[in-house]
Amino acid sequence: MDSLTELHLDALAEVFNVGAGRAAASLSEIVGDEVKLSVPSIEIKKSSEADISMMPDTTQKFGVVSQHFSGPFDAQALLLFTESHALEIVRDMMGSQMSIEELAEFEQEAMCELGNIILNACLSAMADMLQISLDSSLPNYKIASSEDIIKGLSNVEEQPYILILHIDLTIEKRHSEGHLIFLLSSMSLRNLVLQIEQFLGKIE
Repeated sequence: MDSLTELHLDALAEVFNVGAGRAAASLSEIVGDEVKLSVPSIEIKKSSEADISMMPDTTQKFGVVSQHFSGPFDAQALLLFTESHALEIVRDMMGSQMSIEELAEFEQEAMCELGNIILNACLSAMADMLQISLDSSLPNYKIASSEDIIKGLSNVEEQPYILILHIDLTIEKRHSEGHLIFLLSSMSLRNLVLQIEQFLGKIE
C-alpha cells in the first residue's frame, strides 16, 4: 500500500494537532507571548508531481530548516517560512529592537532552534501516540528560492513521496504561514501506514 486514505490523513492531522499544541507552548515561553500553531491540512504527493504551485509565494526566498528522523520509518522533514517572516520570528525570539542587518547574524542559530522545537514537537507527538521511537539529526538551516526547493524535492529518487503539512503560526499580532514537508521512501510510507492502522485499531 503506497497511499494514505482519508482516514489515515485524519488520524495524522490529529497527531500533528497535538504536536502543534506542544510546539506552541514551547515557543510561547521563548518569545514571552501567546503563540498559536494550527494544522489545517495534510496531503501526500509523488515527488515527481512536485511543482511551483506547492509554494505559497513563488516570488520570495524561504528560510528552510531540515532535519532527518529515523525509526520504524525514515523521513526528511523540512520547515519553510518566507525569509521576511523568518526574520520577524527571529526578532520575536531575541526579544530586542535589533535591525534586520543585526538580526541576520543570529538567523541561522535562531531558526535552527525554532525548527528543532516545531519539528521535534510534531514528531515526538507522533512517536508518543503511535507508541514508537524516533531519532533525529541536528537541524540545518539555509535560504533557498521556490525553484531550488522544488528541484530538491523532485530529484529525491530514494524518497519518492512527499507528505505536506500546512500550518499557520501566529506570534502576537503577526501572521506567519509555515509549511512542513516530509520526504518518505516507499518502504517508509508503507511502514507509516502500518503504524497508523495499528493506532486506529487501538482507539477503535
